[in-house]
Amino acid sequence: MKSTEEQQNKKEIIRKKMIERQSEARTVRKIVFIVTITLFLFVGGAILGGFLYVTSALKPVDPDSDKTTPVEIPIGSSVTSIANILESENIIKDAKIFKYYIKFKNESGFQAGQYDLSPSMTLDQIIESLKTGKVMRDVAFKMTVPEGLWLEDIAGIIAKEVDLTQEEVFETLNDPEFISKMMESYPFLLTDDILNEAVKYPLEGYLFPATYSFYEKEQTVESIVREMLSKTSDVLLGYQGLMEERQLTVHETLTMASLIEEEATELVDRHAISSVFYNRMEIGMALQTDPTVAYAIGEHKERTLYEHTEVDSPYNTYQVPGLPPGPIANAGVMSIEAALNPEETGYLYFLATPEGQVLFSETLQEHNAKKAEHITNQN
Repeated sequence: MKSTEEQQNKKEIIRKKMIERQSEARTVRKIVFIVTITLFLFVGGAILGGFLYVTSALKPVDPDSDKTTPVEIPIGSSVTSIANILESENIIKDAKIFKYYIKFKNESGFQAGQYDLSPSMTLDQIIESLKTGKVMRDVAFKMTVPEGLWLEDIAGIIAKEVDLTQEEVFETLNDPEFISKMMESYPFLLTDDILNEAVKYPLEGYLFPATYSFYEKEQTVESIVREMLSKTSDVLLGYQGLMEERQLTVHETLTMASLIEEEATELVDRHAISSVFYNRMEIGMALQTDPTVAYAIGEHKERTLYEHTEVDSPYNTYQVPGLPPGPIANAGVMSIEAALNPEETGYLYFLATPEGQVLFSETLQEHNAKKAEHITNQN
């Protein structure tokens, strides 16, 4: 009898445990269901919220607005800076959405200027305005700075626009306090390299050659220089990856570019000249480029004589190996690109002919033969 009762008790215990497990399983399933639904609603809500936000950001800030706001887009502004300006002026709702929209539509070619924009404008209307350059005001004046100029030459160009003498502008460009102020504003561009005691003028080579449009007649040396430094910074930011790849600093890039700029002609392949300089530095050979001698002397020379190459200066690449302490002129985009993309050659010499051609050689014997043919025989 006991055995039968024990068996029945065990069966009852097992039955109760099974009921408990079934109950627990139902509870777990309920919890899992609730959690799943909650996560689904949360993720769905986040997606829906994001979708609604993006959709809203793509619409005008105020479709019914009839007011306009003057918005200035400085020279050299990037897409990011333009988007930030538009958001700060309440012309668009979100700078990031605007930037992604521009990338999605593959838009480019935005122009600097003073625009008359409204919160009622669509993103496409804003983009079109920025591309066509419909500005509120006429250009007060334009200032053109050619490639290959020394800083003191640029000072003369600026002086004409600010009613100062060339000497006064040049003094400002080399004032330590002014330079420090510019370095704070352009940390990527102006590094401690320009403060090297061997550098002749800190801002030499940093004022980009271009035509600058100004919408206010009254300008200062600082306002003009800021436009030029902004342009240089924007140009070099586009080559940041290449500079890192070649392990070149901004200062070294502009220095090499300035040598190429001063040696190049309209017909020459700057990338080949660049290769000569790199090839020479690789084997420890002096660059021996005449424009550095002229810069060391402080006077442009039609011909560089032997006595000129004896000048005692860190810029004299006949006497000092490697790059000079800093740029010797302002270089344009073509020379910057050549400085970062030298042609693969075995050239160690190049010769500029009176006709404007540049002849390249791998050996001194070959170089001297070309020199005798094109230079010596004509004297």
